[in-house]
Amino acid sequence: MSLIEFSLKRRVTVTMCAAALVVFGIVAYTRLPTNLLPNISYPSLTVETRYLGAAPGEIESLVSRPIEEAVGVVAGVQRLTSVSRPGLSQVTLEFGWGRNMDFAALDVREKLDLVRLPREAEKPVVLRLDPNNDPILRLYLTGGADLYQLRYVADEVLKKDLESTEGVAAIKVNGGYEEEIQVKVDQGKLALLGVGIQEVNQKLFRENVNQAGGSLYEQEARYLVRARNEFKDLDDIMKTVLVTRDGRNVLMSDVAEVTRGHKQREALTRFGGQEAVELAIYKEGDANTVSVAHSVQKRLDKVRKELPAGVAVTTGVDQSRFIQDSIHEVIVNA
Repeated sequence: MSLIEFSLKRRVTVTMCAAALVVFGIVAYTRLPTNLLPNISYPSLTVETRYLGAAPGEIESLVSRPIEEAVGVVAGVQRLTSVSRPGLSQVTLEFGWGRNMDFAALDVREKLDLVRLPREAEKPVVLRLDPNNDPILRLYLTGGADLYQLRYVADEVLKKDLESTEGVAAIKVNGGYEEEIQVKVDQGKLALLGVGIQEVNQKLFRENVNQAGGSLYEQEARYLVRARNEFKDLDDIMKTVLVTRDGRNVLMSDVAEVTRGHKQREALTRFGGQEAVELAIYKEGDANTVSVAHSVQKRLDKVRKELPAGVAVTTGVDQSRFIQDSIHEVIVNA
């Protein structure tokens, strides 16, 4: 029996098969991963560490090399490369195909906890992305009382809430004022005491401690020991004993002014004619751009209700819109 003859005699069967193929096609279409620039997701991780004010040579010797030595022993690492830029270290680990990247990231973070970095360096961040790729979303925070408030809301509210969204690899915040504690030393008073500026720096470093202290074993139990003696406010810094002269304690407040200020800005962000704070959102290498963008927008709708009065969040760039527009054009012109 030929195919044509079978089709004529079994019309109901053929119709049902055709309908099933159409349904399966529609279901497959709705689940098809969509990216603006589809590419192969390589099994790699990037450890990014910021050390503001440091030259590339310092970054390499004080940050990149210690991290390379620590994470180079992680199981499955096939290639290790690093880039040291002014104020930034990027160490990239490439794994073999089939390596579970979630477990690999946990192993890397465990090794990073043992690395001793300069006090001024920020905590290393493990990213499942290529740092040179563009973010899938750019959000802009405007309004509010001042740029201190905008930066605080971006760091402590939006970033912490949105970075837990499935598929989000990292969120980078730019613009606004980052608060910092500034110790302005009177060089004349230090000279009278015979104390150098380096001694002041070392004293502050020793008195403000939060670091691993090893492990304590008790039978089959293992306890992690951590030394914590951090400054809680400005008074703690001002009451720090710098030196002792003639039986009298010389406090930090005797030779320096301790105030709240902001870090030196490296970039200025503007949106809609006014200064703003930008949140650049990067997706994981194997994540669906459209799905991640939609999930972030849903989470953002809930977060907006928690923002201070007058503060607004606007989406400036959304790659998912370009993807959906491109798909629509393909359907229309097909």
